[in-house]
Order: sequence, then structure tokens, then C-alpha cells
Amino acid sequence: MPRDSEEPEHLPGAVGGATRVGRTVRRPTGPWTPAVHELLTYLYDNGLRGIPELQGLDDDGREILEYVQGRGVPVDQEVVLDSVLVEAVTWLRDFHDLVDGFRPAGARIWRSAGEVELGADEIICHHDPGAYNWIIQSGHFVAMIDWDMAGPGQPIDDLAFLAWTAIPLYREIPIDDVARRLDLLVDAYGEWGPMTVLDAVVRRMSTAADRIEAGQARGDEGFLNLAQVGEPQRTRDRVAAFRERIPEIEAAL
Repeated sequence: MPRDSEEPEHLPGAVGGATRVGRTVRRPTGPWTPAVHELLTYLYDNGLRGIPELQGLDDDGREILEYVQGRGVPVDQEVVLDSVLVEAVTWLRDFHDLVDGFRPAGARIWRSAGEVELGADEIICHHDPGAYNWIIQSGHFVAMIDWDMAGPGQPIDDLAFLAWTAIPLYREIPIDDVARRLDLLVDAYGEWGPMTVLDAVVRRMSTAADRIEAGQARGDEGFLNLAQVGEPQRTRDRVAAFRERIPEIEAAL
């Protein structure tokens, strides 16, 4: 087990960058950090499993989070098992049910939304629950990481975002597999039908591209880093291709 005195290890993939130091992860902070820490503290204190424990700030002003043992999901090479998909969606529903009680008074600053108050019909969503932010251990979903994009939204926003990389919908897999896994997803969440989720995916991922573009325009380093992989045009191209596949998916349901 690595100790804090061991050489720091850069962790790829996190928006804005992350470094492992022993049993912790250190991440850059921003104006949104106090709101995210308030959220994580609420979730942890109220018993939500599968989130990294917050451990404060280090001498460099980075947030300190528990390092969750396990592996990430290389979404471009792997389609997670049906059972793992169901576990992650079940976790998402548990998170949404719990976070519905988190109603901070007054405005908070969120990375993707700026300074806003939580609307009466909104919850605080994770906003980036793609499979690349899951931790898998012994063949099971055990945690959701990278909370810096959290902010107000609708629960279906998170479910649609999860479906994008976890079914996956952003790239082609056999249509029968898409239909089966979409049914598993909606059954595990227990709120909307598959057609509603498909519509929400188009809307949510189009919004994701717009938010990346806006973040790049205001100079947010994390969003600027996404330009290296062709964002936001990559997502816009994938959404356009997904739209063309929707009739075939609907026919298979």
C-alpha cells in the first residue's frame, strides 16, 4: 500500500487534473469547491456509500480526498457487465433520493452553472456520472468519483449522462445489446421509460457540449484540456450519429 511519503502519481482523465499521494487524491480547487465540499459532507454524513471521503485541503490549497481502491473503466475499450450497469444505476437512484434533502439556503457557486440558487424542481446532480468516473472492485461497482462538476439539474440529466457511456450510446454496439441494456437501466432506476431516456440523452449531451464550449471561452483549465481530445465538436458529432441510430434502437425495444 503506498504511503504519503511516496512519489506522487498523476491520475489521468480528471477534468483539471488529479494526483495520488499515498491513500489520498489531491485535486485543484476553484470557486466551486466550497459548494462541492458542502455537498460531499452532507452525502457522507447521511450515509451514502460509494463516494470518496473528504479530508480537507493540503498545504498547496488542493482538496484532499480518499483514494478509493479499484480500477477505472476504459470506456472506449470496455462495455461494463450488465450486473455492473445495474449496480451503478441503483447507486445513482440512491444518490438522487438522498440528495433531494440537500437544500442549501441561498446561492452557491457551481462549476458548470456559476452562482445560482437551487430551483424548487431541481436537485444537485453529479453531472458527470460517465462510466469513466466509476470505480470497479472485484467485478462490482463500488464508487463514483470526480464531483467537481456537480450542480443544479434534473435527475434524468444524470441518468441520461450515465447511459451515454455505460450502455454505451455514444458509440455503436449491437442494437439488441443496446435495447437490453437500456431496459436494464430504466428498470434499475424505476422512474422513466426507455423512449424518455433516449430523448433526454440527446438533450443532455448537447448541453454537455455547450457547457464545454462555455468553459473554454471563460478560460477554465479543465475544459481547455478537453480541447486536446477534440471537445466539444467530438461530442456534437457523436450526438448527431446517435440521433441517426435512434429509430433502429426504438424498433428493437
